[in-house]
Amino acid sequence: MKMLRITALGAALLFAAAPVAHAQAGQSGGENGGAARGANRMMAMLFKGIDLTDAQKAQIQKIQDDYRAKMPARTPGQAPDPAERQQRREAMQKEQQDIRNVLTADQQKIYDKNLEDMRSNMRRGGPGR
Repeated sequence: MKMLRITALGAALLFAAAPVAHAQAGQSGGENGGAARGANRMMAMLFKGIDLTDAQKAQIQKIQDDYRAKMPARTPGQAPDPAERQQRREAMQKEQQDIRNVLTADQQKIYDKNLEDMRSNMRRGGPGR
């Protein structure tokens, strides 16, 4: 179950549909449905307390777009096989590191704390569960 939650977190991060600027502002991607809103909430949580410059927002959006384009297609409702799950996990970790590298040292400290808080929430079953 823990692996499924971590995979779900990774998929949500990798497939965030709205720009980071919207996520940072806490806006939802109305026409993109529930998955986009969930991804937006996760991105908002990651960048909570971080003020990104326009240049950082553009760099992060490019990173997200690049990783999303590299991900293998998935069949909704069908769990990925172990090799695909591992590939997605590794891609998620690389994406998180690439995003982290765009941030200043002070921003990285906040990002790291936010990421650990999210992971803790996932281990516990999420906030409010």
